[in-house]
Amino acid sequence: MINRRNLLSLGVAFAAYPAIANTAAIPALAHLDHDSDAFWDKIRNQYNVTGEITNLENGNWGIMSRPVLDNYIQQTEFVNEYNSYYSRRKFNGDYRKIIVRLAAMLDVSEQEIVLTRNATEALQNLITGYNKLQAGDSVLYADLDYGSMQSSMEWLKVRRGVDVIKIDLPEPATYQSIIDTYEKAFIEAPKCRLMLLTHLSHRTGLVVPVKEIIALARKHDIDVILDAAHSWAQLDFTVPDLGVEFAGFNLHKWIGAPVGVGMMYVRKDRIADIDPHRGQAPGNDKSIESRVHTGTVNLAATLSVPKALDFHNMIGIQHKERRLRSLRDMWVREFRDHKRIEILTPNDSRLYGGITSFRIKGKTSDDDNKKLANWFAEKYNVFTVFRDGIAKGSCVRVTPGFYTNKRDIQKFIHALRNIS
Repeated sequence: MINRRNLLSLGVAFAAYPAIANTAAIPALAHLDHDSDAFWDKIRNQYNVTGEITNLENGNWGIMSRPVLDNYIQQTEFVNEYNSYYSRRKFNGDYRKIIVRLAAMLDVSEQEIVLTRNATEALQNLITGYNKLQAGDSVLYADLDYGSMQSSMEWLKVRRGVDVIKIDLPEPATYQSIIDTYEKAFIEAPKCRLMLLTHLSHRTGLVVPVKEIIALARKHDIDVILDAAHSWAQLDFTVPDLGVEFAGFNLHKWIGAPVGVGMMYVRKDRIADIDPHRGQAPGNDKSIESRVHTGTVNLAATLSVPKALDFHNMIGIQHKERRLRSLRDMWVREFRDHKRIEILTPNDSRLYGGITSFRIKGKTSDDDNKKLANWFAEKYNVFTVFRDGIAKGSCVRVTPGFYTNKRDIQKFIHALRNIS
């Protein structure tokens, strides 16, 4: 039975074991150049990484650093111990603190973001909830967009009575050719009212000129839903930088939070253009929270977000971006002019981050690239992944992580040199 004495003891426990706490910067790293190998060797030591395989497939989800993992375990024990008393009486206050912090990072209002379980959930709710479409309108997406997002756009044909347009992005691409491809599509589809735009493609790693494309779309009266699942915390930007009004983000990829945390953004004056979630009770449908209805979520994962943000900030987004690009450049330079290898992102640093895909010339089938990825794993103990859905054929994706070092990349270079 909960009585006054028990409540007081619970209050002491909460004070002694706060759900939200900061992770101090690691003292041994403070004096090091954050772009140096010495710094990144120290960062590697902050991850528990298996020695069974060299993992160059960090795009699926991001491994937690040890401070985040330790905190996640503590939060799991904490939530399990206090159960519904915490979830019903205390969690909302801690959740609001996390929202305030995330809003500051993105340079948006805290009334414009809500946590989801992943970027997929955020984007699906935006696409299926967008209520400004009428029969006869059209919507647009590209070959490099994420598969389930493409399916959600196709779903609009049945449910909203719209035409669905799919375009292929240029390969090889240039900054201007990507913009020109979208502008041509806008001109040829005067009834287009909504488009999906991926900031950094999970298929090839191509980064598109989001700001320019969104500005063009606005001139053609087209709303843009931005997939920022892979770009946030891999690239240095805020929401106002891009001019976007609707977006989905992941926190368990490049931020390094536990699996099961994403985020939806809707500019405050556009919230009414997304329908409340079908699980939302009538009468409380004005806020962005009403656009998401997940039921019970992993509270411990959410409560670990501040630790992940602390670790992210300790490194610094500019250093993270440079590090991932430098690891990518290390292997791409070796094979850019190779007669048998096609690198699927250009040399323009505006158009790539850490992810880059390649294929062996003439080997464009799913089977070819599945076999190639398996060969890397089985013969050279290097883990990569095949990707499909690209207009010019399937490929193998290489994705370093923040614990990846130059020896790992050299191992991959050796393997690719032998295979090619």
